[in-house]
Amino acid sequence: MNKDKWLSRRGLYAITPDEPDTARLLEMAARVLAGCPALLQYRNKLACPTLRHEQASQLLTLCRAAGTPLIINDDLELAIELAADGVHLGRDDGDVVLARRALDALGPGRIVGTSCYGEWERAVRGATAGADYVVFGAMFASATKPEAPRAPFELLVRARRELNPDVAVAAIGGITLDNAGMLFEAGIDLVAIVSDVFGAVDPGARAVAYRTLAQK
Repeated sequence: MNKDKWLSRRGLYAITPDEPDTARLLEMAARVLAGCPALLQYRNKLACPTLRHEQASQLLTLCRAAGTPLIINDDLELAIELAADGVHLGRDDGDVVLARRALDALGPGRIVGTSCYGEWERAVRGATAGADYVVFGAMFASATKPEAPRAPFELLVRARRELNPDVAVAAIGGITLDNAGMLFEAGIDLVAIVSDVFGAVDPGARAVAYRTLAQK
């Protein structure tokens, strides 16, 4: 899936929870994918390398069938091994330039994203280095990362105004349907969410709700 196509789904960037039960993870992911998120990120900080490989491999099969890119969190080696659709890099997870080069060697259309927290300079460096999207946050208090410092809302407005328009802007941290509207009004492309989607009674319906909200 090329960038224009996944960005046409402006709205939800779904991120998996730390789920040890692969069958349960796949069942939840299938329901989320039915709601057509822009991206799905595999993130499981508690899994051993063997489990990470197993879960990511099976999620990739689901994502390919759904037409949704699978992004691997913090593990460029795994993304390359599986020929996944992209990788997301945090502060200590590697260099965007090297990731861009490595994924481009797999073929066109791979996605590199980077966490910028509340740091404008990281966003500029990431965009310059070839990131396809930058993520700011935490925007609100987060159950997934309760210790995460808050990012200024103004960064979202500045990013949309000053960064290359080809770089997607995302927000993360404590986002719900109640507060996501103000983020989309700031001009961002994606809201990155774990709990409010995978913890919903109907994850698929929640995914659709975010996509609908983004298109208002």
